[in-house]
Amino acid sequence: MYWISKTLHTLRRFRRQALIFLAVLGPGIITMVADNDAGGISTYAVTGSRFGFSLLWLFIILVPVAFFIQEMTVRLGAVTKRGHAEVIFEGFGPLWGWFSVFDLAVVNWLTLITEYIGMVEAMNIFGVPVWLTYLAVTIILLGIVLTGRYWTFEKITLVFVVFNFVYIPAALWAMKVPGGPGWGAVGRGFIPHFEGGLTADFLFVLLANIGTTITPWQIFFQQSSVVDKGLDIHDVKFGRLDTLAGSLFTGVVAAFIIITTGAAFHFHQPPIQIQDAKQTAEALVPLLPAGRGELARRLFAIGLFDAGFLGALCISLSTSWALGEIFGWAHSLNKSVRDAPWFYIAYLGMLLSAGGVVLIPGAPLVTITMYVQIVAITLLPACLVFLILILNDEGFMGGHVNTRGQNVANWSIALAIIVISSVFALSILFPGLFGMAR
Repeated sequence: MYWISKTLHTLRRFRRQALIFLAVLGPGIITMVADNDAGGISTYAVTGSRFGFSLLWLFIILVPVAFFIQEMTVRLGAVTKRGHAEVIFEGFGPLWGWFSVFDLAVVNWLTLITEYIGMVEAMNIFGVPVWLTYLAVTIILLGIVLTGRYWTFEKITLVFVVFNFVYIPAALWAMKVPGGPGWGAVGRGFIPHFEGGLTADFLFVLLANIGTTITPWQIFFQQSSVVDKGLDIHDVKFGRLDTLAGSLFTGVVAAFIIITTGAAFHFHQPPIQIQDAKQTAEALVPLLPAGRGELARRLFAIGLFDAGFLGALCISLSTSWALGEIFGWAHSLNKSVRDAPWFYIAYLGMLLSAGGVVLIPGAPLVTITMYVQIVAITLLPACLVFLILILNDEGFMGGHVNTRGQNVANWSIALAIIVISSVFALSILFPGLFGMAR
């Protein structure tokens, strides 16, 4: 009887813990999976076509890096009950507060353009005109946030998260292309090496991958999500698990996209160079067996649209939350348009202005997509420094400041990003400085 009682108690405790986790689940997974946005899909596709599997090892590093950074936002939001912009204003003053918000607004607006680029290109594969995609998507995105409750927004968003996994079957099919590299080559891709040497092109693609996996908007978005959802310090343990799951998901999906384009294009004879995700979808058709090629094309298009949609939803919200925090507007998804008009106006303004760029004839959409990732990684160190300093401030965090191990990891991440982005900048300004060739 004792063992039966103990077993029942353990099962009840496990059930209670599982229910708490499911209640907390959301901000981490949404933030991380949404980071595999339209610009990210194109970046991963170009990475595979140019360098095959040789950069897969990067994601063994980027998954824990993303977790370490985003875990800090969970603690900060749960402890302070304030968004990231508000905390920076209070901790560092108006000058640095405005600097951080201006950085966020610029990068978010540019990144939002890439989300619309991805969505219109995806729907173009199905024959939908650009203007119709622009209008329909903007209306739907606005409708989702007008539900009046954070929980409703989160449930709808989690449904879109599932579609991010359509790239996995595409990769499995691409690996069956006759004369393909085989899974042994994929395994070797997880061993760090530099295919073709440390060239400026390699550094560009390396930075673009880092910049699309770790971005400033994620820091602002997840912290505001934690606050809007009402999580507190008792939920941090499950918030970490939520963030870890999201980090793993985003790394897995990114790896499968690179495997898809690496197998189909890089190892093809002659190699096929692609410029974006739409071209990837189109180029897959003749390479795969009858039927699977067209299905892979459609799956890639669905995944690209979904990635752009999730990215647009989260990026616009992170801007609205940040602006609401610094201007003192009501800024919550739990409030109606009447109660928080400027919050929703800022959200709609971001969508209309950034999305409108895709309607400009001759706009350099591919160039915008790749270089936005570089802009993001260039501005990321400032966000990381603010975040780490706040997480070491007992006035904000009390007993929940960073541990020594967390500080070592987080400062190492910030330093590595500063060094890599600086080397890249110098290689562009002085091409012969490091003996690099493009």
